Amino acid sequence: MRLSSARVERTLSQVPAQAIPENHPVVPQLSQIFGDHTFFVDNSGLLIVEPTDSAEAPAGQVIKLAAWSDANRTALAPHEPQATDVVVALGSD
Repeated sequence: MRLSSARVERTLSQVPAQAIPENHPVVPQLSQIFGDHTFFVDNSGLLIVEPTDSAEAPAGQVIKLAAWSDANRTALAPHEPQATDVVVALGSD
């Protein structure tokens, strides 16, 4: 799920992560591997937000796609998508 800038800001206010800018050179490669998403990184690795089936306000579940493979956090090792316990309130665009 690609997020609007407002939804990226809301996500970042709820999750201790950094958004990877859409113009970053790695985004095309990430999109080719994982699909069209807004990507985030945190201390554990690479994350995306997927919409939930909530009938209430728009929300998204944080999904982990890859883990850091070295102590310096310079390389990621992809793995099967792992749903986290984190659900963010996305609000409207």
